[in-house]
Amino acid sequence: MRILDEKAELELEHDVLESKMESKEEKKKRFVCVVCPMGCAIDTKYADKDGEVKIKEVSGAECSRGKVYAELEVTKPVRTLTTTMRVIGGKKKLVPVKTSKPVPKNKIFACMEEINRSRVQAPVYVGQVLIKNIQNSGADVIATYEVEAWN
Repeated sequence: MRILDEKAELELEHDVLESKMESKEEKKKRFVCVVCPMGCAIDTKYADKDGEVKIKEVSGAECSRGKVYAELEVTKPVRTLTTTMRVIGGKKKLVPVKTSKPVPKNKIFACMEEINRSRVQAPVYVGQVLIKNIQNSGADVIATYEVEAWN
């Protein structure tokens, strides 16, 4: 039994040393793909030199869409932002909103600050653009629910 323990310990040390060597040369990230219901576990290997990310390998994707998703998630992660915005003079105090397209992940907090500072005058209609080109992201903030004005 002692021989097996020593062997397992040596393998663990080898794995730790190997991962330290890899971290200097390349990085790894694992994703669960959200493109389709399969939920593939996708592994990526990439190099990040001076802020420039180069994909080296993508594995585990059952379809080409998963591979594209993983590559974008490593190089340019984006999210569709959903939240609420305050309404002035409406039958509801808040209106649900979302961005018209995904915004860069590093701009999410700035977008949220701008939305939290903003107010919209009732009435509000579904699809109405409430903030154009939020944080110069190219995305508009649009209403996803109707709020009637007080008469």
